[in-house]
Amino acid sequence: MKIQKTYTVLYIFSALFIALNMIGIYNDTYVFSLIPFAIILGFIAFFSLDKLMLVLLFFVPISVELSFFIPDIPVNLSLPTEPFLILTTGMFFLKLITEKQFDKKILSHPITIAIYIYLTWLLFTSITSEMKIVSFKYLMVRIWFIVSFYLLVTQLVVNRNNISKYIWAYTFGLLIAIAYTVIQHADAGFTQKSANYVMYPIFRDHTSYGAALAMILPAIFILKRFSKPMFNIRFMYWVVIAILIGALLLSYTRAAWLSLAAIFPIWLIVRLKIKLRTIIAVVLFLIALIAPMYMDIMHNLSKNQEVSSTDFSSHIKSISNISTDASNLERINRWKCAIRMFQERPIVGWGPGTYMFLYAPFQNSQDLTIISTNAHNNGNAHSEYLGLLAEAGFLGTLTYLAILITTLIVGFKLVNSSNDDFVKQITLFLLLSLITYYLHSFLNNFLDMDKIASLFWGFTAIIVAFDIEEKEKKKTHEYIKC
Repeated sequence: MKIQKTYTVLYIFSALFIALNMIGIYNDTYVFSLIPFAIILGFIAFFSLDKLMLVLLFFVPISVELSFFIPDIPVNLSLPTEPFLILTTGMFFLKLITEKQFDKKILSHPITIAIYIYLTWLLFTSITSEMKIVSFKYLMVRIWFIVSFYLLVTQLVVNRNNISKYIWAYTFGLLIAIAYTVIQHADAGFTQKSANYVMYPIFRDHTSYGAALAMILPAIFILKRFSKPMFNIRFMYWVVIAILIGALLLSYTRAAWLSLAAIFPIWLIVRLKIKLRTIIAVVLFLIALIAPMYMDIMHNLSKNQEVSSTDFSSHIKSISNISTDASNLERINRWKCAIRMFQERPIVGWGPGTYMFLYAPFQNSQDLTIISTNAHNNGNAHSEYLGLLAEAGFLGTLTYLAILITTLIVGFKLVNSSNDDFVKQITLFLLLSLITYYLHSFLNNFLDMDKIASLFWGFTAIIVAFDIEEKEKKKTHEYIKC
């Protein structure tokens, strides 16, 4: 009898689906055809969320924004990843309610607590926002990024094999994006000017593309060390590393080059076990040495006439050109606007995600460049820190900094205290990957993009998972000793 009822329900749903699909096709609407795929995805998400996550990561670097297909759409999404992320977030909360198996140590970890405070302040400033719909959309995007790429990943990487799967799933997608970009760039003659847009529509521009390349490189490099000692596997790693380096050079992203170069002395400090007080003493000495020469340095910078170009040497020199390089001058213009916006609303800011819509009146005529605009379709504050300052006040930037500082403290403490070489080395190089973005985000802000958020929150999650694992080991060791 029960089997008969099941078949009856199945026949009814099948008939409804066929009828709806026929009506849709007749009206040139094919959305109902997606229902079976949605049901299959729902089952995969509920019963095998880890596999769905790896599929999602593969698509992240090759996702395309909906606005590319439908210009001026009021709500923009990255396809296919953001619908996946919404589904993943929903399934996470459903499993949390039904199974109640989430590791509570993750929820009480210092980094997670810092994230709570950050999200709480974003919620408050969304309520006080000048553009509430924009701010709440911004907040929702942050939440599904953090749920999918942070909370879920802490559970995924309990199995250490999933760490390399996570990184490689993203890298395979990124290699497709690189192939597309290089083909487009070759058609344009590998010029510096074309390097700004040849990755579109996969990446918005060369800066976000460069940031992703800089973040993934240290992670792939350290995975090579722990790969199987087989010639074919090691050779594959070197080929991928060479492709990533070549793509980074061809991206002409100066901020990414600088951020990657900056992590080498950090690695050297850790490697040589130089003490913190020594580093502080050297920094203070350099400040005391450079401070009296500040005016001379600024004078020399103002005389620098190098502009962005295909010549790598000139392109690097143009980083310090604050007199004629349009890219640098426009970035300074955006920073000044962010500071003026902050000065007007220092406590709660103008609302998360609103900078690009509201900064135009804060531009001064003497700061405008040939690429300045009053429209809200050409970039943001070009700084994660100053953007938050304008949008969520000083507490917004402070709560974001709290996440970064807590991650660095937890990570470097783990590197210094762990006896597990895998934990020590992976943590160190993931920290270096994160630092490339911490530095890069002085000049750009991309945490609203799945391509960067997946690495930012995912690498942070792996460090948290390692930290909890190490604490559990110590507790077990102390218990055995007792």
